Amino acid sequence: MASTELAPGEVVAPPSRAAPPKIRREQIQRQYARLGWTFAAPALAVVGIVTIAPILFAIFMSFEKVNVTSAGFSFSGATLSNYHTMVTAGLWHHALWWTTLYTVVTVAVEMVIGTIFALVLERLTAGRGLMMALLLIPWSLITVISAELWSYIYNASYGILNGLWPNALGTPFSATVALMVADAWKTTPFVTIIVLAGLVMIPRELFEAAEVDGASGWKTFWRITLPLLRPTIGIAVLFRVLQAFGLFDLPYVLTNGGPGTSTQSLAILAYNTMFTNIDFGPGAAVAVSTAVIVVIMCLVFLRAFKQQVGSEEVPA
Repeated sequence: MASTELAPGEVVAPPSRAAPPKIRREQIQRQYARLGWTFAAPALAVVGIVTIAPILFAIFMSFEKVNVTSAGFSFSGATLSNYHTMVTAGLWHHALWWTTLYTVVTVAVEMVIGTIFALVLERLTAGRGLMMALLLIPWSLITVISAELWSYIYNASYGILNGLWPNALGTPFSATVALMVADAWKTTPFVTIIVLAGLVMIPRELFEAAEVDGASGWKTFWRITLPLLRPTIGIAVLFRVLQAFGLFDLPYVLTNGGPGTSTQSLAILAYNTMFTNIDFGPGAAVAVSTAVIVVIMCLVFLRAFKQQVGSEEVPA
């Protein structure tokens, strides 16, 4: 047998040990993170070029004097005159007021109707899939196509509503109401689907317990269903406010901001200022201010919604 005795001065190397599980897990997580960023890099580059770069350029243009010539446009120095021109213009005040009114009314109406539709669909035992498919037809239509459809319906010569609602787009009030009706027809299904998803996630045991306790359907809705639906409704409201405040295509096709400028939204005002009046500085200021208003509204809404949900509890 070979001798296992150590020679004088010889040192035995300690046995190799594998890296601790925690260190190996962190290394694997970092590798996956680098791999994820590698795969996401092309998409992020496209988003940066298509979305972020135009936004930054619009912000830059809103603070510059823009000179337009036959050879293009040039910048001649930083200025705040674009925003001064915007806030002192009556068209901007009217567009802001009209867009805000339109957003509040349409979102409120769509939330109520969409919730009612969702409650009805949730109780259907047969035909729910067919009804959901029918509801998705208006939402699936491109807004421009939907607006063209409603332009035929509202047409003063051959529209099918001409007998009941003559000259629907002829006055500022009726044109605003007509736009709201067309908007509600298209986007209420979106609210319905979101609220229906929230209803399906509510445990059935809560409704069974309420029924055993003798609670009426109305009381069950206000004390159980609605509190549990608040996060879902909050998401629907947030998306709808974003869409409604940036309204452009529906009024542009149906009324082109008319009669006169009575249905001119902030988005249409920015478009007309930049590309019709060839006034890029104030037009960029309108676009940037609209985006800032939307961001502020969303932040305020999310903060208030988070505080409300965190402080409320569903009663037993």
